[in-house]
Amino acid sequence: MSSQMGRLLIVDDTDMNRDMLARRLQRQGYQVKVADSARELPQRVQDEEIDLILLDIEMPEVSGLDALKTLRETYSAIALPIIMVTARNQSEDIVKALDLGANDYVTKPIDFPVILARIATQLSHKRAQEALRESEERYALAARGANDGLWDWDLQDNKVYFSPRWKAMVGFKENEIGDQPDEWINRIHEADRERVKQELASHQQGSTSQFESEHRVLHKDGAFRWMLSRGLAVRDSFGKALRMAGWQTDITEGKVSDPLTGLPNRLLFTDRLVRLLKLGKRRKDYLFAVLFLDLDGFKMINDSLGHLVGDQLLIGVAGRLEKCLRATDTVARPGQGFVVARLGGDEFTILIDDFKDPADAKHAAERLIKAVSAPFVLEGKEVFISASIGIALSSAASYESPEEILRDADTAMYRAKSLGKGRYETFDADMRASVLARLQLEMDLHRAIEHGEFCNFYQPIVSLSSGDIFGFEALLRWQHPTRGQLNPAEFIPVAEETGLIRELGWWNLREACRQLSEWRSRYASCTNLTISVNLSPKQFVEPTLVQGIKDLLAEFSLPPTALRLELTESTVMGDPHATIDMLEQMKAIGISLAIDDFGTGYSSLSYLHRFPLDTLKIDRSFISGIVDAKNIGDSAEIARTILPMASNLNLEVVAEGIETSEQLAMLKALRCKYGQGFYFSKPLPATEAASLLTGETSWKPKHFSAASGNS
Repeated sequence: MSSQMGRLLIVDDTDMNRDMLARRLQRQGYQVKVADSARELPQRVQDEEIDLILLDIEMPEVSGLDALKTLRETYSAIALPIIMVTARNQSEDIVKALDLGANDYVTKPIDFPVILARIATQLSHKRAQEALRESEERYALAARGANDGLWDWDLQDNKVYFSPRWKAMVGFKENEIGDQPDEWINRIHEADRERVKQELASHQQGSTSQFESEHRVLHKDGAFRWMLSRGLAVRDSFGKALRMAGWQTDITEGKVSDPLTGLPNRLLFTDRLVRLLKLGKRRKDYLFAVLFLDLDGFKMINDSLGHLVGDQLLIGVAGRLEKCLRATDTVARPGQGFVVARLGGDEFTILIDDFKDPADAKHAAERLIKAVSAPFVLEGKEVFISASIGIALSSAASYESPEEILRDADTAMYRAKSLGKGRYETFDADMRASVLARLQLEMDLHRAIEHGEFCNFYQPIVSLSSGDIFGFEALLRWQHPTRGQLNPAEFIPVAEETGLIRELGWWNLREACRQLSEWRSRYASCTNLTISVNLSPKQFVEPTLVQGIKDLLAEFSLPPTALRLELTESTVMGDPHATIDMLEQMKAIGISLAIDDFGTGYSSLSYLHRFPLDTLKIDRSFISGIVDAKNIGDSAEIARTILPMASNLNLEVVAEGIETSEQLAMLKALRCKYGQGFYFSKPLPATEAASLLTGETSWKPKHFSAASGNS
């Protein structure tokens, strides 16, 4: 294998799914690489010596099944295990994947213990095959191992010869270790001892072709060293083992040291945490803290400047973290001291040991953040980065395992990121409750999609000159079974993070088109009625978006002009060249395009002439102060600026958030064409929205002259 646990490659076009799974697998000790598409996958497998791939079936451009077929032309199922990941539990996709050579599959949402077990199974099988290939090299390896510690176990007399080198590797002289097996077995760490005994017994019984074991052995100095022990049995004509001979190699450096930075790795850090947790149970006044540090924006630096610069940055960060901490901020280990460990990627942990005041941990976090924020000079360029830190104090909970305190420090770190990055947060009980609530919402969201708990509400868009309804904006709502109706602000961010926004967005668009088709066919006065639908950034980059919209319009017999798609400024400005291409495809079929909440993002009309847009929607924050005596200058000036410039660019303007007749009068005076807001109507269920189309609206008699038909 290419590493102790194995190198994994996760291929998934959904950022949240990919990154969450990668992080959890890294915490299990795997080396994890990620890819957002299956393009150039064979080359990555070759260059990065991948041991196993987790491959999403449904991806744009190159599907998981096509990628699987290509990989199997070069790699066998033994040489490169591939586990398919599918969001649909459909036998057709699964059977096809297995026919193409997939080793296994899992379904979304991923059950982490299940995928962990399946990964371990496939890698174990791969290791077994590699071990068989190595069998022809055993004797050569044995000869080469003469520089390591040799042992020869006479199973008949139950005595073991330990070479002087073997004894020296655990800190003892020639005459300080006898010839009994317990001289070895009893020095093995208690967590490894039974496993090693079983591995020895299995080989002696003929169940394995050779004995090979990684385990910890107690050194004379009181520390445990990692050893790799290998051996072969000599058997009589009946297959009974008469003796075993082999050697052991000290692999401590590679086992507990991060190969890039030279810092202690997760294994060593976790081992120390176990000791401190035990010490804390004996000494009630004993206090320590785990600081979980994650670099902000490291992926962007890695992607833009390259992995070589990224690696140099990680090495530089490691050096600064070590230098800035006081000598008392150390993790003590017999014969070796260190202050910081690298868990993987851009994650570092610091253990502050045996201090009196919890504020010491906060002071340490402040120093670490300051140390990282100074510029790095890499490849002749100044590189700036910040760090977010989560702190978990041993006194905060009755921790039973290192995983628990690391989990809480990680949670606090994510809270620091969510509050602006470049800062620290200390874990508390409220934070745990918040995280649990967030996880519950995510699970509820998956269930809600399956159970059809979503509906659209509709808010009218009104002609400010006539008071007639020009169209409606379709707004997604969630009828939660226990919490009642939820507004988008409560669940859309979670849907964005998990990738569920694509499915929700298509549902919202389909239902809006269906409802508009019904209104236009039922009411003679609504033949020109339009529907506006918000498009998420993740939907916007789908290569099948335009064709999918064309199919919807055809299905519901709607002309393209009936649909108005609303996008945020950040969506259109993310990749201007790709945006222009996508927008022009939409315009080519006649769809109207609008920028939503204009003024809250890039706020520059100078960019808009580059995009084939139809409408600007002025954000409600500008409308709310337009007649306020204190703010009238600023708000009115913004409106006066936007409206003429939009007119010069042949863009219509919709004012959002109109709530008073004074705001309406001001906007009419500024010749704003359309508006929406609570002055006209709050968002309504479809049946109530339909009543606005058939009856007299409440706003027309007050501030509009009589008019008929839709504008």
